[in-house]
Amino acid sequence: MSRRVVIYHMQGLSFREYIMLETGIYFTPLTLESILKDHLHLAGLINAKIKVFPHFEKYLKQGYYPFYREELDLYEQRVEEVINMMLEIELPLLRGMDIGLVPKIKQLLGIISASVPFVPNIVNLSQKIEIHRTTLMSYLFYLQELGLTYHLLKVASASVRLQKPAKIYLENTNLMYVLSSFSANRGNVRETFFANQVGYKHKISFHEKTDFLVDNTYVFEIGGKDKSKKQITGIENTFIVSDEIEYGYQNKIPIWLFGFLY
Repeated sequence: MSRRVVIYHMQGLSFREYIMLETGIYFTPLTLESILKDHLHLAGLINAKIKVFPHFEKYLKQGYYPFYREELDLYEQRVEEVINMMLEIELPLLRGMDIGLVPKIKQLLGIISASVPFVPNIVNLSQKIEIHRTTLMSYLFYLQELGLTYHLLKVASASVRLQKPAKIYLENTNLMYVLSSFSANRGNVRETFFANQVGYKHKISFHEKTDFLVDNTYVFEIGGKDKSKKQITGIENTFIVSDEIEYGYQNKIPIWLFGFLY
């Protein structure tokens, strides 16, 4: 079948596309370079037309998959059904995963969702969910291949399947609110949103001192509205990406603005 079927990866809605569906207002996609150079002006143009915060909070929980418009009350249930289909049908049929391990894989996804973010200790994790280390590494690779997780690696390597991720995120924030039995961690939500929206068109890598390195050029530290520059002092091409602010200042940029990249 792999030789006969052409597989396409379809990204979920960007924050920009979600706003268009909700308000009918069209906003032109922005480039990363324009945001970094002119974010204050761009934020002003957008804030003049909509109230960003209410839309942003809804999008984080129930706006990534287009079917949210059909039956919003059943949205989380439908997302969970999609997850179950991937784990209970696709993984066993296409990757030979033991169906009996599905509850453990869902437990793993819940752990990732509740973390800040998730930095895997493969030995401890394999013991906790009772899966052999080698098997766990394979399943982590499959989860990313399915589009359920997003991995940051320390070193680019051809053998991605065998390399331990430095950080693991869920693919999008909506998954976090469905899979976490407790409240989704806000710090993890911020980083997941940034990785999802920026990573669609740009290369995101692990950085030892901050949260993300983008296109091997720009360094980003993600945080709340009071996030300081202390952690990025002395690092070139660095930016603070802040939650809960409508406008930025100098190299401090509102996180929601990165949802306008596609």
